[in-house]
Amino acid sequence: MADALIAAQRDRVPIAPFTKANPFLTVETAYKAQSLVIDDRVQAGERVIGAKLGFTSRVKRLALGIEDPVYGLLTSGMVVPFGEPIQLDELIHPRAEPELAFLIGETITPLTPPAGVLSAVEAVIPAIEVMDSRYNDSFRLADSIADSAGASRVVLSAQGRPPSELVGLHVLGCLFRHQGGVETAAGGAVLGHPAAALAWLATTLGDRGERLEAGSIVLSGGLTSSTALQPGAVVSAEFDGLGMVQLHCR
Repeated sequence: MADALIAAQRDRVPIAPFTKANPFLTVETAYKAQSLVIDDRVQAGERVIGAKLGFTSRVKRLALGIEDPVYGLLTSGMVVPFGEPIQLDELIHPRAEPELAFLIGETITPLTPPAGVLSAVEAVIPAIEVMDSRYNDSFRLADSIADSAGASRVVLSAQGRPPSELVGLHVLGCLFRHQGGVETAAGGAVLGHPAAALAWLATTLGDRGERLEAGSIVLSGGLTSSTALQPGAVVSAEFDGLGMVQLHCR
């Protein structure tokens, strides 16, 4: 599976979802494949910088018939410097959505109480994630996990603020502008509260013997639905009291 995903990403040629041939593909096997794909990127000179959450929207989970979100790992090669355009010809099915990015200031473990998760966050940063499915058809949960939950590119604002300076992340408003129109949402779209997403990720990583280390970046999961990207598109996300981030497509 990992080799097929690596080739699809490299050649920009989508593949059939693995669950088409193996409908009983397990979550554990899928996460192992994800790890091998990330290992390939690390061997090519990138480094793991954090993680992203997927399916944090209750509506999306209900549509898939799943209870929990998923995660994928982020690498340094996925970060698009603020102000630089994204090259869409490097991707297959690029879609963008607004997210909150968390810069972790202190290591978070499964033992960190939910109430203490946000105190370990150094800054909350406006972000736009660009997801890219490497599949040529609709996919299932295990397919998404193997594909690193669509991890592809992310643009971060040049500045952020500590959670203590913000009025409740669950009510933090977001205005998402794209070629299809304007969407609004609040932080509560992410598992009811973005802190719940961080706590879930810390626990899930802990089950695999890993931790959310200080210095990591975590993407919350989309606050709105995603939008397809086309060359020339300009996409922006503005967060109440936090600032704006913008993405230009080529």
